[in-house]
Amino acid sequence: MFKSKNILFMFILSAFILVLAACGEDDKSSTDTGTSNTDSGASTETAGTDYGVDFLSILTGGTQGTYYPLGGTFADLITSNTGVKATAEVSQASAANMTALDAGEGDVAFVQTDIAYYATNGTMMFDGKKIDSVSALGALYPETIQLVTLADSGIKSYADLKGKKVSVGAPGSGTFANAEQLLEIHGLSMDDIKAQNLDFGESTDGIQSGQIDAAFITAGYPTGAVEALNATNGVYIVPVEADKAEELIAKYPYYAVDNIPAGTYGLEADTPAVSVGAMLAVKKDLPEDLVYAMTKAIYDNTDKISHAKGAFIKAETGLDGIGIDVHPGAQKYFDEVK
Repeated sequence: MFKSKNILFMFILSAFILVLAACGEDDKSSTDTGTSNTDSGASTETAGTDYGVDFLSILTGGTQGTYYPLGGTFADLITSNTGVKATAEVSQASAANMTALDAGEGDVAFVQTDIAYYATNGTMMFDGKKIDSVSALGALYPETIQLVTLADSGIKSYADLKGKKVSVGAPGSGTFANAEQLLEIHGLSMDDIKAQNLDFGESTDGIQSGQIDAAFITAGYPTGAVEALNATNGVYIVPVEADKAEELIAKYPYYAVDNIPAGTYGLEADTPAVSVGAMLAVKKDLPEDLVYAMTKAIYDNTDKISHAKGAFIKAETGLDGIGIDVHPGAQKYFDEVK
């Protein structure tokens, strides 16, 4: 009898141990499944933000212009909102940027609207070198053509430039084209001046040292190089009178009437001027979802742009003045915010 009870006890104990072991396996299985689900969740999240691009190079301009500081802000916005690392690179600006994008030496670039038009149509400095690998991300702000000199230089009009040393930017640059066209409207040509091919910083240094008399600078005002010059020498911006602005726009419709307000660079009065547009261009082969995210990152966060030109950057004007194809990703964003 005792022996039978002992056998029954051992049987029950064995069964109990087997149940515990089974529960342990279930727990382990449950834990493994939980880990697997967590890994799957991380993988799904990564897939959701994986645009197939790890790095974006934003081509700007010289450090003394407007493109470079804005490019740094845009790089931060894109990086923080897309997870793709973006950096602003110093470059030779508009025309060189279009060529660099075409050559795969950058992904995003600041460019004047007129230069983008020339490049994609194979005209002006792009004659015979048409670029069809670049599209628009969006319009930014007016780029004012500023003819800068010193207040005591004696240069008060375009006619006064004759025979003077004038910086006109690098050959093939946007500034060079603007200088050439404005000289033309005022009855002058490059042969009437002693043209110097300097960047913005070199131009203002040259004016300060007396090596040159004036400089064409196409950039959003206030431009760093001009502000630095005005800090040591009073500057004067040669005006473009209304009749000449109208004549220029009639021949080259991508220009617009502009005005540099009193107080800028210490100017005592408003200065009539003309401008082209600044825009962002991108490689056409960038993924649509990435360009959409980049466009949204910039235009949804314009309140985070500290530069004075940030006030002009708006989603509702993001396609104004664009004369080239818009990237589908950017177009999707602007269609949504209409």
